[in-house]
This record gives sequence, structure tokens and C-alpha cells, in this order.
Amino acid sequence: MSPDSPRGAFGRPAALAPTAAEAARFDDEAIRGRGVPGAALMENAGRQAALLVHHLHPGGRVVALVGGGNNGGDALVCLRALAAWGRDVAAVVVGRRPEPDLPLHAWDLPQVVAGDWTGPLSSASVIVDGLLGTGLRGAPRGRFAQAIEAANEAPAPVVALDAPSGVDGTTGAVPGACIAADLTVAFGGPKLGTLLHPARNRCGRIVAVEIGLPPGGRAGARLVTPGWVSRRLPRRPSVTHKNAVGTLSVVAGSAMPGAAALAVRSAFRCGAGLVRVCAAPPGAELVAAVPEAIFVGAADERAVASAVEAGAALVAGPGLGAGPEAARELEWALRARGRRAAALDADALTLLAGGVAGGLEATGGDGDVVVTPHPGEMARLAGASVAEVQRDRVGAARSLAESAGVVVLLKGAPTLVADPGGGLLVSTCDAPSDLAAAGMGDVLTGAVGAFLAQRVPAFEAAGLALGTTDRAVAALDLGASLSASDIVEALPAALAERGAGPARLPFPFVVFDQLPPR
Repeated sequence: MSPDSPRGAFGRPAALAPTAAEAARFDDEAIRGRGVPGAALMENAGRQAALLVHHLHPGGRVVALVGGGNNGGDALVCLRALAAWGRDVAAVVVGRRPEPDLPLHAWDLPQVVAGDWTGPLSSASVIVDGLLGTGLRGAPRGRFAQAIEAANEAPAPVVALDAPSGVDGTTGAVPGACIAADLTVAFGGPKLGTLLHPARNRCGRIVAVEIGLPPGGRAGARLVTPGWVSRRLPRRPSVTHKNAVGTLSVVAGSAMPGAAALAVRSAFRCGAGLVRVCAAPPGAELVAAVPEAIFVGAADERAVASAVEAGAALVAGPGLGAGPEAARELEWALRARGRRAAALDADALTLLAGGVAGGLEATGGDGDVVVTPHPGEMARLAGASVAEVQRDRVGAARSLAESAGVVVLLKGAPTLVADPGGGLLVSTCDAPSDLAAAGMGDVLTGAVGAFLAQRVPAFEAAGLALGTTDRAVAALDLGASLSASDIVEALPAALAERGAGPARLPFPFVVFDQLPPR
């Protein structure tokens, strides 16, 4: 891969992120329910992996670590294909294999069955990990653990098949010895666990390939890919006006007026036609730096209610503060919201966690509310510790979404969106550390509010805001120099992009491609 390859994920619209159990069910339904030969799926998986290995590592010897299950069979198909194309290959057989081994198609490949693996691995230009895949149950033991450690000590790059051996394909846990892969070739779609930490740092680049699974497979998690975003972006009619394309009310405060300004600028960039900012007068001067916005003073409940009722959707929280005045302003806004969709962030979440306006459960319930907590705010809302939230981010997001009846956009690496019905969206940003700067959450919340104002359902609005800002981050590629204002200015270009994103590989069977996290 060229060092100047563009960042940002490549991804088709319907890319799934199944758990290990869901992936096994896909295979079973294909074989038992649809009559697809299991050997055909293995052949496709192994040959697609071989094409990627040959393209990315075109010279030298390829040595595969071969387990006893289907993952080992995939590795043997990969080796057999490479041998047929003239590559020097060898198999290090760690698991028990049948005799004859059908994936070999009677090819007599060099094999090392047991003993000292240092020689074969040290002579490799590429190592293929076909030990365990997604079949992990607990920490690898015995010869498998030894083979993993030997591969990690070898100088050659490692290509893992489906998932690095030692990774839990559902939770992302790494309970023991684990392959440190440079590339993970996922079959069908990347397994959910490989996108979660700590496993993500063991996967390297993740490339998912189509292997002939029938359409219609259902997984609890989908990827927010460029293709997913392109398919769902709202389109303006050719004849319209500012009130028809989306009016948004932003209830903010004077504690951090710059937060309100960022949210408002982001909302306009994401298509809101008109934005009213309701805040205490000291915040008016900085908010006025966004001349397109209408400023409304939050003098009393009538003023706040009038501002909220004039919008199609509500954003509350940026720069609001957490004192008595802010609590009163939030209560007034939520009382006036009626059935409008709303995005709640920052100080609004802190106030709700403290019981203002009856708490989050009293505010949510209809699925039209999006909350956008970082882990600390999530911990307060869920009544848990930050460590507990981070230990099971998927479970925490889904639990709060279900109990409060809200869409939860949990910021982090990766950012997740959970809806009350159990649906999950997963960010595909490959530079999450770039977002570690003030104001990023305000930009994201403004984007959510803009899509809500355009009548996009809450779950999709959160996903669109996430995917659009991810695309802006990738296009800028500024690393630690990235600021929230940079993202705001990059949103128009991100929204103008169409399609599946940067195609770095010349193969039509690639459905997803994500560089290692920066």
C-alpha cells in the first residue's frame, strides 16, 4: 500500500458487522437453508485472501499457520491458490486435519506438522494466520498459543483470515495470546469484535470480501460506511424555501458560547435552512459571529418556548452550563418540545442525569430523542462507572437506548449509535485520535440536529451526522492539528461526495476497507 493512500474507509451501503454467532448462522443458513456448498464458500474465501496477499505482498515465500477447523481450510485454499500461481508456500499444521484434506484438491504442499516452527516462520515473506478465526472460546492454549507467539516474533507481516487468532469476534476481548496482524481479511463483513478495542489494535488494516453468501443475512450491527451515508442523505427539491428544508432551534448558554457557535455553523453546513439560537444575552455577541442565525434571548419561559416551537427540531446543551439558570432553561425547552425530534448533548445530559425535567426516561420514550454522550456523561446517565461503560460499550449503549427509549450516540473509538429496538451502527473512522480536541462534540450535535430538522428518523440522523463528520476528518487528514472549525469547513465537501469512498484495491469483491487506526 502506498504511503500516500487516502485515509477514510471504503464501504458499500449494506456492509454488516456480525458477531461471531451471527457469522456462523450466516454460514449455516447458506449451507443448510439455501443449498450453498460449504466447500464453495471456503474456496471463495481462500482465493479472495490469496488475491489480496499476492497483490499486497507480490514476492517471497508465504507460510500459513493452519488450524483444525474451517479457518484452517481457508488457509489451505489460500496456499493452494498461491502455489498454483507460482508462489513458494508452506503450511505449518497446528490443529488436527483430516486425511485426505479436501481443501488441498490433492496438491502436495510442503507441511510442517509439529516441533520447531522458527525456521519456516523466519523464512517467510508473509505469514497467513488460519489458526482460530472467529471460533475462539477463551484464551488460546498449548500449541496454538505457542504458534501465535512464534508468528508475532517473526519479522514477516501477518495476514489474519476472518479475525486474528486470539480475538473474541463478538466482544473485542483479547483474553490471552493473540496474533498481531498487519491485515485482516474478513469474510462477508468485519466481525463486530474486530472493530472494538482492544482487538482493533491487533487487526491492522481490515478488508472485508464477498464470498458468495446469499443476500438477506441479518446482523444486529451495520457499518456507517460512505456508501451507507450516500444512500441516505436527504435531497432538497428544486423549488423550496428556508422554512421547508429544515428549521432548527438551539437552546444553548453563555457558559461556553463558542460551543453554540460551532453547533449552529455545523447545522447550517449540514442543510438546515434556518437556525434560531436561544441563549442568555452574554452569549449573543459570539453567537452573532454566525450571521445566518437568529438570536433569541432566554429571558423567560415564554421566550424559550416561542423559540423551540418555531423549529422543526431541537438541539439542547452546547455551552448551556449546569447551574440553576441553565436547569430552568432546559426544563422550559423540553416542556415546549412536544413531539419534536431533539438532540441532547453536553450540559443537557449532565442536568438530566441529575434529575432535571424528570431525567432522561421522562424526556425520551418515543425514539425521537438522540443523546450524544462521551463516556463520562454516559456513566452518569447509566449510573455506572466510566470503566464499566468502556468495558462493554455496545452493551452500555444498547441498555440505555432500550431503558430510556432514546437513540444513543456514544462517542469513542469506535463511536456507536444504538436505537431502542437493538439496532447498532458502528463508525468507520480510521483516525479516531484526531477527534481528541475541544468542540468536536458540538459539531457532531449540530449535524444531528440539522438532519432531524430535515425529518430524517433519529437513528439514521445520528448515523448520517457520524458518517459525514467521519468523512470530513478523513479528507482533511490533519492528525493532531485537526480542530472543530476545520471539520465545519470540510462538511460541504464531505456531503458532496458520493459512492463507497476511496477504492485502494482493484478488486470488485471488496466490500469494506479500513486502514489501521492512527
